[in-house]
Amino acid sequence: MGFFDKIKKAFMNEKEVKPAELDATEEANDASEEPAAETNQEEPKTLESEQEQLSAENSQEPEPQAEPEANIEVEKEIPSTTSVEKEEAAEEIVVQEKYEKGLEKTRKTFGERLNELFANFRSVDEDFFEELEETLIGADVGFDTAIKITESLRQEVKLRNVKKPAAVQNTIIEKMVDLYEAEGIGENNALNIQKDGLTVMLFVGVNGVGKTTSIGKLAHQFKQEGKKVLLAAADTFRAGAIDQLVVWGERAGVEVVRGNAGGDPAAVVFDAVERAKTENADVLLVDTAGRLQNKVNLMNELEKIKRVIQREIPEAPHEVLLVVDATTGQNAMSQAKQFKETTDVTGLILSKLDGTAKGGIVLAIRNELHLPVKLVGLGEGIDDLEPFDANDFALGLFKGLLKEE
Repeated sequence: MGFFDKIKKAFMNEKEVKPAELDATEEANDASEEPAAETNQEEPKTLESEQEQLSAENSQEPEPQAEPEANIEVEKEIPSTTSVEKEEAAEEIVVQEKYEKGLEKTRKTFGERLNELFANFRSVDEDFFEELEETLIGADVGFDTAIKITESLRQEVKLRNVKKPAAVQNTIIEKMVDLYEAEGIGENNALNIQKDGLTVMLFVGVNGVGKTTSIGKLAHQFKQEGKKVLLAAADTFRAGAIDQLVVWGERAGVEVVRGNAGGDPAAVVFDAVERAKTENADVLLVDTAGRLQNKVNLMNELEKIKRVIQREIPEAPHEVLLVVDATTGQNAMSQAKQFKETTDVTGLILSKLDGTAKGGIVLAIRNELHLPVKLVGLGEGIDDLEPFDANDFALGLFKGLLKEE
């Protein structure tokens, strides 16, 4: 089942489930009221009756102990896989809800743009298609992506003779989903974690995009998984960058290898790699400077860091993750392009996705840069950095925008 079919199914299920949920709630309320009435009738008791009841309870043998034993036996009969499956299902629901909530602003803004578009046009003509291009570009899906979607819609409208606004809107979403899915074919969104030995990840990105915060959150996740994690504070030029990483290290419960402010970043990384090998660490996360305004210096610095790492671990770094701020929209695209030219970026972390109406930038990144989004920030909590899931993203972005035709 493709993404669009899943979104349609989610939309139909949402329409069908709501009345049943209301009925179930009413039944539960009715059922909860009856015991309350019975309890109220039994409340008036005399002091003597209470004393008699208390003495009777004291004289009885401790039979209630049999109840926990029965419960324990029942629990033992349930296969362990059942509880594991339930936990996994519960986690999936939580993640889906995070995506839906995190993309709420984007979904609402895009829906408003579509409503405005259809309010201004009574027929699907050339002016409509031109306005649609502007609408899609305004939704931060990117210029090239907007052109592709509009051209595809032109052909589909002619082929299927689509005229109703609801049908046209559904077709627009279908084309966006189809393009999104097609661009993601063969894309590997999983982090490259080594099964044996040390995994080294470099983090790059301009100041203020949430790079250090993302490192701290990812360190927390790895620590929760039972991995031995070290952080390297190689952003030695920005005031407060080292201290900020130390604070996140304390929150995540992992140690930070640091040097002096203004020192050589490569020297810090060398110390971190040596310590990680000595302590048999599983993961080393390296924070780097993001002085994009001076590409030559930045490139030289990153190359020096890579050489230091590869002298000890030839196949490392295993990831070079670019952190971009989703709230900046097309500026994030511009940063991604420049960093891609400067260094070998293996994937993106899209931070602050929950605080923006510009989540459509993921479509542009997929279509124009062909870089996989590996992690997304869906909240401010330490547990709110999630692995990117294309299915959950598509559902979160478009669910609720489909119309009944």
